[in-house]
Amino acid sequence: MVDVAQATILQASPDESRAARRNMITRALVRNVTTESGPSDALFHFEQEMADQYARNRISFAPIVLGLILVLTVMMGFIGNPLWAASWGAGVLVLHLAATVVCRRYAALAPNQRSLVDWKNRFVVVEALYGLGWAVFPFLFPMAGAADTLIGIDVVRFATVIVFMSLSALVAAPLPAASVASTLPIAIGLGAAHMVSPSLIDMMVAFCALGAEAMLLYLTGQLNEQYAQSLVFRAEKDAVLAELEQGKAVSDEARRRAEAANMAKSQFLATMSHELRTPLNAILGFSEVMRNEMLGPIENDAYKDYLNDIYNSGQHLLKLINEILDLSRIEAGKRELREELLSLVSIAQDAKGLLDLKARQKNIKVSEAFEEHMPKIVVDEQAIRQVTLNLLANALKFTPAGGEVALKVGRTEGGGQYISVRDNGPGIPADELPIVLSAFGQSSISIKNAEQGTGLGIPIVQALIHLHGGHFVLRSKVGVGTEAIAILPAKRVVSAFTDDNRTWALMRARKPAQLRKAS
Repeated sequence: MVDVAQATILQASPDESRAARRNMITRALVRNVTTESGPSDALFHFEQEMADQYARNRISFAPIVLGLILVLTVMMGFIGNPLWAASWGAGVLVLHLAATVVCRRYAALAPNQRSLVDWKNRFVVVEALYGLGWAVFPFLFPMAGAADTLIGIDVVRFATVIVFMSLSALVAAPLPAASVASTLPIAIGLGAAHMVSPSLIDMMVAFCALGAEAMLLYLTGQLNEQYAQSLVFRAEKDAVLAELEQGKAVSDEARRRAEAANMAKSQFLATMSHELRTPLNAILGFSEVMRNEMLGPIENDAYKDYLNDIYNSGQHLLKLINEILDLSRIEAGKRELREELLSLVSIAQDAKGLLDLKARQKNIKVSEAFEEHMPKIVVDEQAIRQVTLNLLANALKFTPAGGEVALKVGRTEGGGQYISVRDNGPGIPADELPIVLSAFGQSSISIKNAEQGTGLGIPIVQALIHLHGGHFVLRSKVGVGTEAIAILPAKRVVSAFTDDNRTWALMRARKPAQLRKAS
Protein backbone atom coordinates (compact mmCIF):
# COMPACT_ATOMS: atom_id res chain seq x y z
CA MET A 1 0.00 0.00 0.00
CA VAL A 2 2.74 2.42 0.96
CA ASP A 3 4.68 1.94 -2.26
CA VAL A 4 1.61 2.62 -4.40
CA ALA A 5 0.66 5.70 -2.38
CA GLN A 6 4.19 7.05 -2.61
CA ALA A 7 4.26 6.59 -6.35
CA THR A 8 0.90 8.33 -6.64
CA ILE A 9 2.05 11.34 -4.65
CA LEU A 10 5.44 11.67 -6.30
CA GLN A 11 3.71 11.92 -9.67
CA ALA A 12 1.52 14.78 -8.43
CA SER A 13 2.23 18.44 -9.06
CA PRO A 14 3.98 20.18 -6.14
CA ASP A 15 1.42 23.00 -6.38
CA GLU A 16 -1.49 20.78 -5.34
CA SER A 17 -2.99 21.63 -1.99
CA ARG A 18 -2.80 19.33 0.99
CA ALA A 19 -6.52 18.54 0.76
CA ALA A 20 -6.23 17.62 -2.90
CA ARG A 21 -3.28 15.34 -2.15
CA ARG A 22 -5.23 13.61 0.63
CA ASN A 23 -8.25 13.09 -1.61
CA MET A 24 -5.98 11.65 -4.27
CA ILE A 25 -4.54 9.11 -1.81
CA THR A 26 -7.99 8.24 -0.50
CA ARG A 27 -9.26 7.54 -3.99
CA ALA A 28 -6.20 5.40 -4.71
CA LEU A 29 -6.57 3.37 -1.51
CA VAL A 30 -10.24 3.11 -0.69
CA ARG A 31 -12.35 3.47 -3.80
CA ASN A 32 -13.06 0.24 -5.66
CA VAL A 33 -11.38 1.15 -8.94
CA THR A 34 -11.46 -1.79 -11.32
CA THR A 35 -9.81 -2.52 -14.61
CA GLU A 36 -10.29 -5.28 -17.14
CA SER A 37 -8.08 -7.59 -15.10
CA GLY A 38 -9.85 -6.98 -11.76
CA PRO A 39 -9.28 -4.76 -8.68
CA SER A 40 -6.41 -2.30 -8.76
CA ASP A 41 -3.19 -2.80 -6.87
CA ALA A 42 -4.12 0.02 -4.51
CA LEU A 43 -7.37 -1.69 -3.51
CA PHE A 44 -5.58 -5.02 -3.05
CA HIS A 45 -3.01 -3.48 -0.73
CA PHE A 46 -5.73 -1.68 1.17
CA GLU A 47 -7.68 -4.89 1.75
CA GLN A 48 -4.50 -6.68 2.79
CA GLU A 49 -3.78 -3.99 5.37
CA MET A 50 -7.32 -4.34 6.76
CA ALA A 51 -6.93 -8.12 6.99
CA ASP A 52 -3.62 -7.62 8.80
CA GLN A 53 -5.31 -5.26 11.25
CA TYR A 54 -8.05 -7.82 11.94
CA ALA A 55 -5.46 -10.52 12.65
CA ARG A 56 -3.58 -8.19 15.00
CA ASN A 57 -6.82 -7.33 16.84
CA ARG A 58 -7.79 -10.97 17.30
CA ILE A 59 -4.33 -11.93 18.57
CA SER A 60 -4.03 -8.97 20.95
CA PHE A 61 -7.52 -9.48 22.45
CA ALA A 62 -7.09 -13.26 22.79
CA PRO A 63 -5.95 -13.29 26.47
CA ILE A 64 -8.77 -10.92 27.53
CA VAL A 65 -11.48 -12.97 25.79
CA LEU A 66 -10.01 -16.18 27.20
CA GLY A 67 -10.24 -14.87 30.75
CA LEU A 68 -13.83 -13.65 30.27
CA ILE A 69 -14.93 -17.02 28.89
CA LEU A 70 -13.48 -18.84 31.92
CA VAL A 71 -15.14 -16.38 34.34
CA LEU A 72 -18.52 -16.75 32.60
CA THR A 73 -18.24 -20.52 32.58
CA VAL A 74 -17.68 -20.61 36.33
CA MET A 75 -20.48 -18.10 36.91
CA MET A 76 -22.92 -20.07 34.77
CA GLY A 77 -21.98 -23.21 36.68
CA PHE A 78 -23.26 -21.59 39.88
CA ILE A 79 -26.38 -20.02 38.34
CA GLY A 80 -27.57 -22.80 36.02
CA ASN A 81 -26.67 -26.35 35.05
CA PRO A 82 -22.92 -26.94 35.65
CA LEU A 83 -22.70 -29.62 32.93
CA TRP A 84 -24.24 -27.37 30.30
CA ALA A 85 -22.06 -24.48 31.41
CA ALA A 86 -18.89 -26.58 31.21
CA SER A 87 -19.86 -27.93 27.78
CA TRP A 88 -20.61 -24.45 26.46
CA GLY A 89 -17.41 -23.02 27.94
CA ALA A 90 -15.30 -25.79 26.41
CA GLY A 91 -16.93 -25.36 23.00
CA VAL A 92 -16.61 -21.57 22.90
CA LEU A 93 -13.05 -21.82 24.20
CA VAL A 94 -12.16 -24.21 21.37
CA LEU A 95 -13.73 -21.84 18.80
CA HIS A 96 -11.88 -18.88 20.31
CA LEU A 97 -8.53 -20.70 20.22
CA ALA A 98 -9.23 -21.85 16.66
CA ALA A 99 -9.85 -18.26 15.54
CA THR A 100 -6.63 -17.15 17.30
CA VAL A 101 -4.60 -19.95 15.71
CA VAL A 102 -5.93 -19.06 12.25
CA CYS A 103 -4.91 -15.42 12.77
CA ARG A 104 -1.45 -16.42 14.00
CA ARG A 105 -0.91 -18.64 10.97
CA TYR A 106 -1.95 -15.76 8.74
CA ALA A 107 0.44 -13.35 10.48
CA ALA A 108 3.34 -15.82 10.21
CA LEU A 109 3.10 -15.98 6.41
CA ALA A 110 4.92 -13.57 4.11
CA PRO A 111 2.62 -11.21 2.17
CA ASN A 112 3.41 -12.91 -1.12
CA GLN A 113 2.41 -16.30 0.34
CA ARG A 114 -1.12 -15.25 1.30
CA SER A 115 -4.21 -15.78 -0.83
CA LEU A 116 -6.22 -12.82 0.42
CA VAL A 117 -9.62 -14.08 -0.75
CA ASP A 118 -9.14 -17.52 0.86
CA TRP A 119 -7.95 -16.07 4.14
CA LYS A 120 -10.79 -13.55 4.32
CA ASN A 121 -13.26 -16.40 3.80
CA ARG A 122 -11.58 -18.33 6.62
CA PHE A 123 -11.84 -15.32 8.90
CA VAL A 124 -15.56 -14.99 8.17
CA VAL A 125 -16.15 -18.72 8.78
CA VAL A 126 -14.31 -18.80 12.13
CA GLU A 127 -16.11 -15.62 13.25
CA ALA A 128 -19.47 -17.13 12.24
CA LEU A 129 -18.74 -20.32 14.21
CA TYR A 130 -17.58 -18.23 17.16
CA GLY A 131 -20.79 -16.18 16.96
CA LEU A 132 -22.93 -19.36 16.83
CA GLY A 133 -21.17 -20.59 19.94
CA TRP A 134 -22.12 -17.40 21.72
CA ALA A 135 -25.69 -17.63 20.36
CA VAL A 136 -26.20 -20.61 22.69
CA PHE A 137 -25.15 -18.58 25.76
CA PRO A 138 -28.56 -16.90 26.45
CA PHE A 139 -30.24 -20.34 26.67
CA LEU A 140 -27.99 -21.45 29.55
CA PHE A 141 -29.79 -19.24 32.07
CA PRO A 142 -32.74 -20.66 34.10
CA MET A 143 -36.10 -20.00 32.44
CA ALA A 144 -38.25 -20.43 35.57
CA GLY A 145 -38.22 -19.08 39.10
CA ALA A 146 -39.21 -16.07 41.12
CA ALA A 147 -40.02 -12.93 39.18
CA ASP A 148 -37.33 -10.88 40.88
CA THR A 149 -34.76 -13.58 40.21
CA LEU A 150 -35.72 -13.85 36.54
CA ILE A 151 -35.51 -10.06 36.10
CA GLY A 152 -32.03 -10.05 37.62
CA ILE A 153 -31.00 -12.96 35.38
CA ASP A 154 -32.37 -11.14 32.32
CA VAL A 155 -30.34 -8.04 33.18
CA VAL A 156 -27.15 -10.09 33.65
CA ARG A 157 -27.75 -12.01 30.45
CA PHE A 158 -28.52 -8.91 28.41
CA ALA A 159 -25.52 -7.01 29.75
CA THR A 160 -23.15 -9.95 29.21
CA VAL A 161 -24.31 -10.50 25.64
CA ILE A 162 -24.05 -6.79 24.78
CA VAL A 163 -20.50 -6.66 26.18
CA PHE A 164 -19.37 -9.62 24.08
CA MET A 165 -21.16 -8.33 21.01
CA SER A 166 -19.32 -5.01 21.39
CA LEU A 167 -16.00 -6.79 21.92
CA SER A 168 -16.56 -8.98 18.84
CA ALA A 169 -17.53 -5.94 16.76
CA LEU A 170 -14.40 -4.09 17.90
CA VAL A 171 -12.11 -7.01 17.05
CA ALA A 172 -13.67 -7.69 13.63
CA ALA A 173 -14.19 -4.02 12.64
CA PRO A 174 -11.49 -4.05 9.88
CA LEU A 175 -13.52 -6.79 8.08
CA PRO A 176 -17.24 -5.82 7.98
CA ALA A 177 -18.32 -9.29 6.83
CA ALA A 178 -16.54 -10.92 9.76
CA SER A 179 -18.11 -8.39 12.14
CA VAL A 180 -21.61 -9.28 10.93
CA ALA A 181 -20.83 -13.01 11.08
CA SER A 182 -19.68 -12.78 14.72
CA THR A 183 -22.33 -10.44 16.18
CA LEU A 184 -25.55 -11.26 14.31
CA PRO A 185 -25.90 -14.85 15.66
CA ILE A 186 -25.47 -13.54 19.23
CA ALA A 187 -28.21 -10.93 18.75
CA ILE A 188 -30.55 -13.50 17.19
CA GLY A 189 -29.82 -15.97 20.00
CA LEU A 190 -30.60 -13.36 22.67
CA GLY A 191 -33.81 -12.41 20.93
CA ALA A 192 -34.86 -16.05 20.51
CA ALA A 193 -34.14 -16.81 24.19
CA HIS A 194 -36.57 -14.07 25.21
CA MET A 195 -39.23 -15.18 22.74
CA VAL A 196 -39.48 -18.70 24.21
CA SER A 197 -42.14 -17.46 26.63
CA PRO A 198 -43.02 -14.09 25.15
CA SER A 199 -44.12 -11.26 27.35
CA LEU A 200 -44.04 -7.54 26.89
CA ILE A 201 -40.69 -7.27 28.64
CA ASP A 202 -39.25 -10.21 26.69
CA MET A 203 -40.37 -8.69 23.40
CA MET A 204 -38.82 -5.37 24.37
CA VAL A 205 -35.54 -7.11 25.24
CA ALA A 206 -35.59 -8.98 21.92
CA PHE A 207 -36.11 -5.74 19.99
CA CYS A 208 -33.39 -4.06 22.06
CA ALA A 209 -31.02 -6.87 21.10
CA LEU A 210 -31.74 -6.35 17.40
CA GLY A 211 -31.42 -2.57 17.86
CA ALA A 212 -28.11 -3.06 19.61
CA GLU A 213 -26.94 -5.19 16.68
CA ALA A 214 -27.92 -2.45 14.22
CA MET A 215 -26.13 0.16 16.32
CA LEU A 216 -23.01 -2.00 16.60
CA LEU A 217 -22.96 -2.58 12.86
CA TYR A 218 -23.19 1.16 12.31
CA LEU A 219 -20.38 1.80 14.79
CA THR A 220 -18.37 -0.97 13.14
CA GLY A 221 -18.75 0.79 9.81
CA GLN A 222 -17.55 4.04 11.37
CA LEU A 223 -14.61 2.26 12.97
CA ASN A 224 -13.79 0.64 9.64
CA GLU A 225 -13.69 4.09 8.05
CA GLN A 226 -11.36 5.25 10.82
CA TYR A 227 -9.05 2.34 10.08
CA ALA A 228 -9.12 3.27 6.41
CA GLN A 229 -8.44 6.92 7.19
CA SER A 230 -5.51 5.97 9.43
CA LEU A 231 -4.07 4.01 6.52
CA VAL A 232 -4.53 7.07 4.32
CA PHE A 233 -2.73 9.25 6.87
CA ARG A 234 0.08 6.73 7.13
CA ALA A 235 0.42 6.56 3.37
CA GLU A 236 0.49 10.33 3.17
CA LYS A 237 3.12 10.52 5.90
CA ASP A 238 5.27 7.89 4.17
CA ALA A 239 4.89 9.71 0.88
CA VAL A 240 5.91 13.03 2.45
CA LEU A 241 8.91 11.33 4.04
CA ALA A 242 9.80 9.90 0.65
CA GLU A 243 9.59 13.39 -0.85
CA LEU A 244 11.76 14.76 1.95
CA GLU A 245 14.34 12.02 1.38
CA GLN A 246 14.30 12.72 -2.32
CA GLY A 247 14.64 16.46 -1.68
CA LYS A 248 17.49 15.84 0.74
CA ALA A 249 19.27 13.68 -1.82
CA VAL A 250 18.86 16.39 -4.47
CA SER A 251 20.05 19.03 -1.99
CA ASP A 252 23.09 16.96 -1.02
CA GLU A 253 23.96 16.41 -4.65
CA ALA A 254 23.59 20.13 -5.40
CA ARG A 255 25.73 21.00 -2.39
CA ARG A 256 28.38 18.50 -3.46
CA ARG A 257 28.46 19.98 -6.96
CA ALA A 258 28.62 23.52 -5.56
CA GLU A 259 31.51 22.57 -3.31
CA ALA A 260 33.28 20.89 -6.22
CA ALA A 261 32.70 23.96 -8.40
CA ASN A 262 33.96 26.26 -5.65
CA MET A 263 37.05 24.10 -5.19
CA ALA A 264 37.70 24.12 -8.95
CA LYS A 265 37.27 27.89 -8.98
CA SER A 266 39.72 28.34 -6.11
CA GLN A 267 42.29 26.06 -7.72
CA PHE A 268 41.89 27.87 -11.04
CA LEU A 269 42.38 31.28 -9.40
CA ALA A 270 45.39 30.07 -7.45
CA THR A 271 47.00 28.68 -10.61
CA MET A 272 46.23 31.72 -12.74
CA SER A 273 47.39 34.13 -10.03
CA HIS A 274 50.70 32.35 -9.81
CA GLU A 275 51.13 32.36 -13.58
CA LEU A 276 50.26 36.05 -13.86
CA ARG A 277 52.75 37.22 -11.27
CA THR A 278 55.80 36.19 -13.34
CA PRO A 279 55.19 38.50 -16.36
CA LEU A 280 53.79 41.17 -14.05
CA ASN A 281 56.99 41.29 -12.00
CA ALA A 282 58.93 41.80 -15.26
CA ILE A 283 56.61 44.69 -16.21
CA LEU A 284 57.09 46.25 -12.78
CA GLY A 285 60.85 45.83 -12.90
CA PHE A 286 61.31 47.30 -16.38
CA SER A 287 58.88 50.15 -15.72
CA GLU A 288 60.74 51.02 -12.49
CA VAL A 289 64.08 51.03 -14.33
CA MET A 290 62.67 53.35 -17.01
CA ARG A 291 60.86 55.55 -14.48
CA ASN A 292 64.06 56.08 -12.47
CA GLU A 293 65.98 56.70 -15.73
CA MET A 294 68.69 54.22 -14.80
CA LEU A 295 69.77 53.72 -18.41
CA GLY A 296 69.51 57.32 -19.47
CA PRO A 297 67.25 60.36 -19.23
CA ILE A 298 63.72 60.47 -20.66
CA GLU A 299 63.14 63.96 -21.96
CA ASN A 300 59.46 63.57 -22.84
CA ASP A 301 57.30 64.33 -19.78
CA ALA A 302 54.34 62.48 -21.25
CA TYR A 303 56.40 59.28 -21.32
CA LYS A 304 57.30 59.79 -17.65
CA ASP A 305 53.61 60.10 -16.78
CA TYR A 306 52.84 56.94 -18.74
CA LEU A 307 55.63 55.06 -16.92
CA ASN A 308 54.27 56.17 -13.55
CA ASP A 309 50.81 55.02 -14.58
CA ILE A 310 52.20 51.67 -15.75
CA TYR A 311 54.11 51.19 -12.50
CA ASN A 312 51.19 52.17 -10.23
CA SER A 313 48.75 50.05 -12.20
CA GLY A 314 51.15 47.11 -12.02
CA GLN A 315 51.50 47.51 -8.27
CA HIS A 316 47.72 47.59 -7.88
CA LEU A 317 47.35 44.53 -10.07
CA LEU A 318 50.10 42.68 -8.19
CA LYS A 319 48.37 43.42 -4.89
CA LEU A 320 45.09 42.16 -6.28
CA ILE A 321 46.71 38.97 -7.59
CA ASN A 322 48.44 38.34 -4.26
CA GLU A 323 45.17 38.75 -2.37
CA ILE A 324 43.32 36.47 -4.79
CA LEU A 325 46.09 33.92 -4.42
CA ASP A 326 45.90 34.09 -0.61
CA LEU A 327 42.11 33.72 -0.54
CA SER A 328 42.15 30.93 -3.12
CA ARG A 329 44.76 28.96 -1.21
CA ILE A 330 42.69 29.23 1.96
CA GLU A 331 39.45 28.18 0.23
CA ALA A 332 41.21 25.31 -1.52
CA GLY A 333 42.54 24.05 1.82
CA LYS A 334 46.18 24.53 0.81
CA ARG A 335 46.98 27.22 3.36
CA GLU A 336 48.62 25.41 6.27
CA LEU A 337 49.36 27.13 9.55
CA ARG A 338 52.93 27.36 10.79
CA GLU A 339 52.24 27.87 14.47
CA GLU A 340 54.61 29.47 16.95
CA LEU A 341 54.38 30.62 20.54
CA LEU A 342 54.09 34.40 20.16
CA SER A 343 52.83 37.52 21.85
CA LEU A 344 49.77 39.05 20.21
CA VAL A 345 50.76 42.46 21.58
CA SER A 346 54.14 42.28 19.83
CA ILE A 347 52.52 41.42 16.50
CA ALA A 348 50.10 44.33 16.86
CA GLN A 349 52.92 46.75 17.73
CA ASP A 350 54.97 45.66 14.71
CA ALA A 351 51.98 46.08 12.38
CA LYS A 352 51.27 49.55 13.78
CA GLY A 353 54.91 50.55 13.24
CA LEU A 354 54.74 49.52 9.58
CA LEU A 355 51.73 51.77 8.94
CA ASP A 356 52.75 54.76 11.04
CA LEU A 357 54.12 56.58 7.99
CA LYS A 358 50.84 56.19 6.11
CA ALA A 359 48.93 57.42 9.16
CA ARG A 360 51.12 60.52 9.45
CA GLN A 361 50.68 61.27 5.76
CA LYS A 362 46.89 61.40 6.27
CA ASN A 363 47.18 63.14 9.63
CA ILE A 364 45.41 60.26 11.36
CA LYS A 365 46.07 59.54 15.02
CA VAL A 366 46.56 55.84 15.82
CA SER A 367 46.03 55.13 19.52
CA GLU A 368 46.84 51.83 21.15
CA ALA A 369 45.44 50.05 24.21
CA PHE A 370 47.16 46.77 25.07
CA GLU A 371 46.13 44.77 28.10
CA GLU A 372 49.01 44.11 30.46
CA HIS A 373 50.51 40.70 31.24
CA MET A 374 48.99 39.06 28.20
CA PRO A 375 49.96 35.34 27.98
CA LYS A 376 51.48 34.05 24.81
CA ILE A 377 49.36 32.38 22.17
CA VAL A 378 49.95 29.66 19.56
CA VAL A 379 49.35 31.21 16.12
CA ASP A 380 50.77 31.52 12.63
CA GLU A 381 52.80 34.74 12.85
CA GLN A 382 52.53 35.60 9.16
CA ALA A 383 48.76 35.05 9.14
CA ILE A 384 48.05 37.11 12.28
CA ARG A 385 50.42 39.83 11.08
CA GLN A 386 48.50 39.93 7.80
CA VAL A 387 45.21 40.09 9.72
CA THR A 388 46.42 43.05 11.78
CA LEU A 389 47.88 44.87 8.78
CA ASN A 390 44.69 44.39 6.75
CA LEU A 391 42.50 45.71 9.56
CA LEU A 392 44.74 48.72 10.18
CA ALA A 393 45.13 49.45 6.44
CA ASN A 394 41.35 49.32 5.97
CA ALA A 395 40.80 51.66 8.92
CA LEU A 396 43.38 54.14 7.60
CA LYS A 397 41.93 53.89 4.12
CA PHE A 398 38.38 54.72 5.17
CA THR A 399 39.19 57.27 7.89
CA PRO A 400 39.24 60.89 6.68
CA ALA A 401 42.20 63.16 7.30
CA GLY A 402 42.40 64.29 10.90
CA GLY A 403 40.50 61.23 12.09
CA GLU A 404 41.45 58.64 14.68
CA VAL A 405 42.04 54.87 14.67
CA ALA A 406 42.15 52.82 17.88
CA LEU A 407 44.09 49.53 18.08
CA LYS A 408 43.29 47.26 21.04
CA VAL A 409 44.57 43.86 22.15
CA GLY A 410 43.05 42.05 25.12
CA ARG A 411 41.44 38.97 26.62
CA THR A 412 37.91 37.72 25.95
CA GLU A 413 35.52 36.54 28.66
CA GLY A 414 36.02 32.95 27.53
CA GLY A 415 39.79 33.08 28.00
CA GLY A 416 40.72 33.81 24.38
CA GLN A 417 42.43 36.89 22.96
CA TYR A 418 41.31 39.49 20.45
CA ILE A 419 42.61 42.25 18.18
CA SER A 420 40.27 45.20 17.71
CA VAL A 421 40.62 48.06 15.22
CA ARG A 422 38.10 50.91 15.43
CA ASP A 423 37.89 54.00 13.25
CA ASN A 424 35.64 57.06 13.03
CA GLY A 425 35.12 56.85 9.28
CA PRO A 426 31.83 57.01 7.35
CA GLY A 427 30.67 53.60 8.59
CA ILE A 428 28.81 50.83 6.78
CA PRO A 429 25.00 50.46 6.47
CA ALA A 430 23.70 47.41 8.33
CA ASP A 431 22.25 45.84 5.17
CA GLU A 432 25.67 46.07 3.44
CA LEU A 433 27.67 44.23 6.13
CA PRO A 434 27.20 40.81 4.41
CA ILE A 435 28.44 42.38 1.17
CA VAL A 436 31.58 43.69 2.86
CA LEU A 437 32.26 40.24 4.35
CA SER A 438 32.05 38.59 0.91
CA ALA A 439 34.86 38.47 -1.64
CA PHE A 440 35.18 41.66 -3.74
CA GLY A 441 32.35 43.25 -1.75
CA GLN A 442 32.53 46.94 -0.85
CA SER A 443 30.19 49.33 0.91
CA SER A 444 28.62 52.02 -1.25
CA ILE A 445 29.52 54.77 1.24
CA SER A 446 33.09 53.54 1.55
CA ILE A 447 33.55 53.54 -2.21
CA LYS A 448 32.49 57.18 -2.38
CA ASN A 449 34.60 58.36 0.55
CA ALA A 450 37.85 56.39 0.27
CA GLU A 451 40.51 55.25 -2.12
CA GLN A 452 39.71 52.28 -4.32
CA GLY A 453 40.44 48.78 -3.02
CA THR A 454 40.02 45.18 -4.08
CA GLY A 455 37.37 44.15 -1.58
CA LEU A 456 39.44 41.14 -0.48
CA GLY A 457 41.06 42.43 2.70
CA ILE A 458 38.18 41.61 5.09
CA PRO A 459 37.37 38.19 3.51
CA ILE A 460 41.06 37.21 3.87
CA VAL A 461 41.03 38.32 7.53
CA GLN A 462 37.86 36.33 8.14
CA ALA A 463 39.26 33.22 6.44
CA LEU A 464 42.57 33.35 8.35
CA ILE A 465 40.81 33.76 11.70
CA HIS A 466 38.47 30.85 10.91
CA LEU A 467 41.55 28.82 9.98
CA HIS A 468 42.78 29.40 13.53
CA GLY A 469 39.46 28.23 14.95
CA GLY A 470 38.34 31.75 15.91
CA HIS A 471 35.70 34.09 14.57
CA PHE A 472 35.53 37.58 13.12
CA VAL A 473 33.07 40.32 14.14
CA LEU A 474 32.35 43.47 12.13
CA ARG A 475 30.35 46.27 13.77
CA SER A 476 29.53 49.55 12.11
CA LYS A 477 27.19 52.52 12.30
CA VAL A 478 26.78 55.07 9.54
CA GLY A 479 28.32 58.39 10.50
CA VAL A 480 30.01 56.97 13.62
CA GLY A 481 32.60 54.49 12.40
CA THR A 482 33.49 50.82 12.15
CA GLU A 483 35.02 48.30 14.54
CA ALA A 484 36.59 45.04 13.32
CA ILE A 485 37.39 42.39 15.94
CA ALA A 486 39.46 39.26 15.28
CA ILE A 487 38.91 36.76 18.11
CA LEU A 488 41.19 33.78 18.73
CA PRO A 489 39.97 30.81 20.83
CA ALA A 490 41.04 30.10 24.40
CA LYS A 491 42.53 26.71 23.44
CA ARG A 492 45.39 28.55 21.69
CA VAL A 493 46.32 30.60 24.75
CA VAL A 494 49.16 29.33 26.95
CA SER A 495 48.58 29.87 30.67
CA ALA A 496 50.69 32.64 32.20
CA PHE A 497 51.29 30.52 35.32
CA THR A 498 53.18 27.78 33.48
CA ASP A 499 56.55 27.69 31.83
CA ASP A 500 55.95 28.71 28.21
CA ASN A 501 58.69 26.59 26.67
CA ARG A 502 57.71 23.48 28.62
CA THR A 503 54.04 23.93 27.76
CA TRP A 504 54.84 24.45 24.10
CA ALA A 505 56.94 21.27 24.03
CA LEU A 506 54.16 19.25 25.66
CA MET A 507 51.61 20.61 23.17
CA ARG A 508 53.85 19.73 20.26
CA ALA A 509 54.38 16.21 21.61
CA ARG A 510 50.72 15.47 22.38
CA LYS A 511 48.86 17.14 19.53
CA PRO A 512 51.15 17.63 16.54
CA ALA A 513 48.34 17.40 14.00
CA GLN A 514 46.24 20.02 15.76
CA LEU A 515 49.19 22.39 15.95
CA ARG A 516 50.06 22.04 12.30
CA LYS A 517 46.53 22.85 11.21
CA ALA A 518 43.77 24.84 12.82
CA SER A 519 41.03 22.75 14.34
